[in-house]
Amino acid sequence: MAEVLVYVDHVDGAVRKPTLELLTLARRVGEPVAVALGSGAADTAAALAEHGAVKVLTHDASEYADYLVVPKVDALQAACEAVSPAAVLFPSSAEGKEIAARLAVRIGSGIITDAVDLEAGDEGPVATQAVFAAAFTTKSRVSKGTPVITVKPNSAAVEAAPAAGTVEALSVSFSDKATGTKVVSRAARESTGRPELTEAAIVVSGGRGVGGAENFPVVEALADSLGAAVGASRAAVDAGWYPHTNQVGQTGKTVSPQLYIAAGISGAIQHRAGMQTSKTIVAVNKDAEAPIFDLVDYGVVGDLFEVVPQLTEEVKTRKG
Repeated sequence: MAEVLVYVDHVDGAVRKPTLELLTLARRVGEPVAVALGSGAADTAAALAEHGAVKVLTHDASEYADYLVVPKVDALQAACEAVSPAAVLFPSSAEGKEIAARLAVRIGSGIITDAVDLEAGDEGPVATQAVFAAAFTTKSRVSKGTPVITVKPNSAAVEAAPAAGTVEALSVSFSDKATGTKVVSRAARESTGRPELTEAAIVVSGGRGVGGAENFPVVEALADSLGAAVGASRAAVDAGWYPHTNQVGQTGKTVSPQLYIAAGISGAIQHRAGMQTSKTIVAVNKDAEAPIFDLVDYGVVGDLFEVVPQLTEEVKTRKG
């Protein structure tokens, strides 16, 4: 069976959930071979093997931390030359998509971004995408070179599938361009204790109907009761009520959680483009004609300041 390269997104050896989802998808089209780079790369092997990686290619060098993405592109190119894979999979993060695009140019291959599913085809992997603001679903395949595919978080369930997970050192020679852009400083982002927005299984978002920054604790309380991430519409962000890093939409982040709750969000196409692929959508809005109700699985016509606190209390009660 052909091998499929999977780029490992990890933090000092702790593998992030989207990578484990990629391993599940990779097993559908071949044998997963993980590529782990940077500090703690070797420490990823146990988790990767538990979820189906037959082999783990590792390489650590200061360049991965000191410079931007080009050293990682060099490493992925080396991995492609060593393995001759049937496909290369990346998580659809900002970094993942940049590495994927640069790699596709390097190896002369086609690229598919933001896939939500992957299956084997007679002529190579077939990716499912939600396009035109998620109004249509398409199936595509790369017709030139080795398919490079980025996949949205929460597109597949994480499934344990123990494999050998043999660790092998990857030989990498950095190009002259690898050191072209240096990282000169870092600042730790203040932790809220909530899940990362793009990876969360549940997202609770607030919009213009929240009425102001002072009212967002109503949305946060529901999110915390559910163990969810907090999102915001563009209107709420533009008004300065919530940080841009939490914006969901065409000009913000794209999310695809199991459950998406929209509180006080009208459902403009700009917002729908960022959350329409959520598995279950619930909306609370006092305007019965709001466009969001055309999209939802469950809709509540009512004042969010009455409905959301009641929902929060009900969740807390049921959780005991």
